[in-house]
Amino acid sequence: MTQSANALSNTPLTVFTEDEQLLRNTISEFATNQIRPLVRKMDEEAHLDKEIIKQCFDLNLMGIHIPEAYGGASGSFFMSIIAVEEISRVDASLGVCVDVQNTLVNNAFMRWGNDDVKKRYLSRLATDTVGAYALSEAGSGSDAFALATRAEDKGDHFLLNGRKLWITNANEADIFVVFANANLSAGYKGITAFIVERGFPGFTVGKKEDKLGIRASSTCELLLEDCRVPKENVLGEVGKGYKVAIETLNEGRIGIGAQMIGLARGALEYGVAYSKERAQFGKPIADFQAIQFQIAEMATELEAARLMVYNAARLKDAGMPFLKEAAMAKYYSSMVAEHVTSRVVEIYGGYGYTKDYPAEKYYRDAKIGKIYEGTSNMQLQTIAKIVLGER
Repeated sequence: MTQSANALSNTPLTVFTEDEQLLRNTISEFATNQIRPLVRKMDEEAHLDKEIIKQCFDLNLMGIHIPEAYGGASGSFFMSIIAVEEISRVDASLGVCVDVQNTLVNNAFMRWGNDDVKKRYLSRLATDTVGAYALSEAGSGSDAFALATRAEDKGDHFLLNGRKLWITNANEADIFVVFANANLSAGYKGITAFIVERGFPGFTVGKKEDKLGIRASSTCELLLEDCRVPKENVLGEVGKGYKVAIETLNEGRIGIGAQMIGLARGALEYGVAYSKERAQFGKPIADFQAIQFQIAEMATELEAARLMVYNAARLKDAGMPFLKEAAMAKYYSSMVAEHVTSRVVEIYGGYGYTKDYPAEKYYRDAKIGKIYEGTSNMQLQTIAKIVLGER
């Protein structure tokens, strides 16, 4: 499979700096040697191995663009994207854990946290503490600001009451960015971001969802019952939580794009290798033009998706507008991931439908890409608004 893997990853190497290529090589080796042996067990048991998460911290993969002063690696946003892609090539569940930590949680703290907040939390997030991002609710998915969770000002603290759903990393996390409305009469302009720690009174991590794919990644409900949050744990400003959410999620979509191209790449590597092993009518199926054309199409789609994700990340690092490019990257990469993983199952034939081979897991893991951090329809809406506005 090494030759196939190289064939699927040679072209983009020219866009990497020396430091980026070194990081990519390090993570690729880590994913192959340390993560891959655990993938099936983690999927079957539906939880991430604690030791592998610790190794992610030891390699500084959980604080890639947190400054060195706080224990991070002082890397770029693009480096986070490299990490998510390379890990997701082997396991999309661990990939999304690293993604949420870097592109959502760390980003939110670095952009919106004051000096006190950064001192108290960034070093923990960089070195040993998993974070989670709690926006979604039962009635607040695509309509992200229809929040039912309330925050009541009590002078030196807020009391939060509500229920969050679909919260990635919830089982592993000790630090949560929780969105609640502190002023109902102001509508979405009352939404505020709060920093909630697992040990705060009135805060509980509830039911863990039993999911189709990325099963090792925890997705849980959060219960807030008169949860007491100190005033100094407001992230940003009261009433500006909608800005925190929108701007952070725009960046997070690039991370999901990286997860999708990573898992599609991993699936295609297996598919290419198996097509050379599986014989029908006296020769490997890779010798049949029908299979060759399918592989060529998948490789082309994957290459296009990767370059879209990379471009969006580069624009973000350059401080240039990237909203349209992020939406396009997320939309297209999730579509490619679903298509590629489905075709790879077919290349494996009957074996592709069994858990004895890796194809079915990649297929299951791919579906979430069209759903979380903005559905495909929401990405199309964003793209259309921008394109129509440019005419």
